[in-house]
Amino acid sequence: MFRVRRRDFICGASAVLALGMGGKASAQPAPSMTPLEKDLYDAAKKEGGELTWYTAHSDDITAQALGRSFESLYPGIKVNVLRTTAQVAYQRITQEIKASAIQCDVLSSTDLGHSVELKAKGAFEKYIPENSSKVLDIYKGYDPDGYYFVTSAGLIGIGYNTTKVKEADAPKNWTDLLDPRWNNNIALGHPGFSGYVGTWALTLRNQYSWQFFEKLVKNNPRVGRSINDTVTMLNAGESAVAGSGPAATLLESVRKGNPIAMVYPTDGSVLIIAPSSIMKGCKHPNAARLFMEFLMSPGASQILVDHFTESIRPEIPASKIAKAAKDLKIIRPTVAEITKGVPEVIKQWRDTFGA
Repeated sequence: MFRVRRRDFICGASAVLALGMGGKASAQPAPSMTPLEKDLYDAAKKEGGELTWYTAHSDDITAQALGRSFESLYPGIKVNVLRTTAQVAYQRITQEIKASAIQCDVLSSTDLGHSVELKAKGAFEKYIPENSSKVLDIYKGYDPDGYYFVTSAGLIGIGYNTTKVKEADAPKNWTDLLDPRWNNNIALGHPGFSGYVGTWALTLRNQYSWQFFEKLVKNNPRVGRSINDTVTMLNAGESAVAGSGPAATLLESVRKGNPIAMVYPTDGSVLIIAPSSIMKGCKHPNAARLFMEFLMSPGASQILVDHFTESIRPEIPASKIAKAAKDLKIIRPTVAEITKGVPEVIKQWRDTFGA
């Protein structure tokens, strides 16, 4: 179980402020661009000096921090950040493909199945970032053909409102959510909207069978859309427990002084592997290539860590006020299981939860 102490909170917040909240860590261009970055930067300015990023990787605060940091490093290139859920981003992309009117330059999903499917349809541009060889081994090689790359990873645990739940009484593992004491007091996201929730539901189906959810529905959980909605419901006092709690958003809420705490379940925290791709036929391909390099850079990983998301770079250590995946019991499905299983659990969810 994990709770941020006031001293740790102050230290963590000071570190983020030193880097610049909102991603404004520097007002100067990158001090030492590689030859590739310089070529892409010059070409990106010539093609319009902007790019559009559809992302489900994080909450809006973190997404905007990444966008603004990129703009600081590469002056003259604007990042249009559209933060949404994975399923909404996927629907928007498929509509753009159908209309032959691609607006998105870089797509960052939390559903690996979307990447597999869109690659098969020829929707992505092949581009192998130089930085792709420099990330941690666990995040390498998901697509050896070079159409999508892991650019973010996050954990799902259990959150709770400390004004409603004592630490000793908080759920310690996933099956504790089935206890009748949580009737009308559990917040969940929806796998039909959130890639995080889709993978979480699939992981627990693999672990406990769908009977887990048939029992969970008897506790009458409050179901939102985005996984981040669970934290909103905790903060509003509408629910006592976030049954699918995104670690990054929970800990951001703690940093703001909200009465929130987090549990890393003893039966395993769910690790989400989140890829990014360049859309084929996009308007700003050079800016998109430069942005892919940025997403896999140490600077981007530092911003993610400052916002309690996993680092994908070996030289960037985990946050001091959050536990890293390498130090926890982790559960996660394979790419093949996600591709086949997430659509299945979305249907099962709607049959079970009625929404």
